[in-house]
Amino acid sequence: MRILHTSDWHLGRSFHRVSMLDAQAAFLDHLVATARDREVDAVVVAGDVYDRAVPPLSAVELFDRALHRLADSGVPTVMISGNHDSARRLGVLSGLVERAGIHLRTDPAGCATPVLLTDAHGDVAFYGLPYLEPALVRDEFKVAKAGHETVLGAAMERVRADLAGRDAGTRSVVLAHAFVTGGTPSDSERDITVGGVASVPSGVFDGVHYVALGHLHGAQTLTERVRYAGSPLAYSFSETTHRKTMWLVELGPEGEIEAERIDCPVPRALARIRGTLDELLDDPGLLRHEESWIEATLTDPVRPAEPMARLAERFPYTLSLVFDPERGDDDPRSSYAQRLAGRTDQQIAEDFVAHVRGGSGPDEVERAVLRGAFEDVRVDATAREVTP
Repeated sequence: MRILHTSDWHLGRSFHRVSMLDAQAAFLDHLVATARDREVDAVVVAGDVYDRAVPPLSAVELFDRALHRLADSGVPTVMISGNHDSARRLGVLSGLVERAGIHLRTDPAGCATPVLLTDAHGDVAFYGLPYLEPALVRDEFKVAKAGHETVLGAAMERVRADLAGRDAGTRSVVLAHAFVTGGTPSDSERDITVGGVASVPSGVFDGVHYVALGHLHGAQTLTERVRYAGSPLAYSFSETTHRKTMWLVELGPEGEIEAERIDCPVPRALARIRGTLDELLDDPGLLRHEESWIEATLTDPVRPAEPMARLAERFPYTLSLVFDPERGDDDPRSSYAQRLAGRTDQQIAEDFVAHVRGGSGPDEVERAVLRGAFEDVRVDATAREVTP
């Protein structure tokens, strides 16, 4: 069976205030054409269809057109909700569109009810595990501790139990939206840390033939059977080096895996450039970036006059301007942003406590209180997004 694995479309998202709607439409054209030209048997979308719980109408219309075209082409499509989606909104009319071969899996309670597709070698069971926010699904899975590994493990136990009751030759595919250990994140993914832990081990998914992952925006192979498709478009300058692709997976009669990367259309190259303003304007080596979307980091010791306007004369697609004067770490003028770079909210809060106390940081009990507060805020924000 030939499976096209994609994820993290983030329909409706912009890139530094530049609309990506045309680029997203071009990607969906490419997806439908690839499914047709490569004679794909199933398309799987591993979450984050939209960029937010209540997407703009233009994004909904784009999604609607894509589903109609996939249905018209006769290619079955299985998709799950991600942490950016409202599972309940995305799942509206799922029973109706299933008749057209579009299978939306957004309810955690249905994770062990597969979509069954058949090829010459028998059945392939596609299990959709929508994003499982631990605090919101702990009761469904009857787990004592709300953590990503715990709830995903419970969901996979249900999957394996269902699979055990099927014919011995049934092959299996799991769609999941999670941060799996070994994956490399970028700046454009929303943090899903719970209790200081964001990732789950890939061993959680043992017992199935292929795991189609979403959430991380770089295409990655964690094991032969566990892969991230990544986002089809770059959504931050941290993705400058990404090669944006989909996975074309051949699932053999015994569950063998062969995978090929299919490149996605690139609306415009990305580049990060760094130096003084005069250096960036004069460097002949930067000629290749003059038509790229640019993040420019200026290292001038004193902020130059009208830097964006001057940069735009040579680099008209400059979208982000960062000031990072080259100073020693002990220089009192070192920026606040530099001091906070790479630190979590928890670490910043603990540093603040130490600062106001004159050097004495929080004890273990106080750290737990801070962790709980950050967790409550994150879960509350998630709950408010998914509530109709």
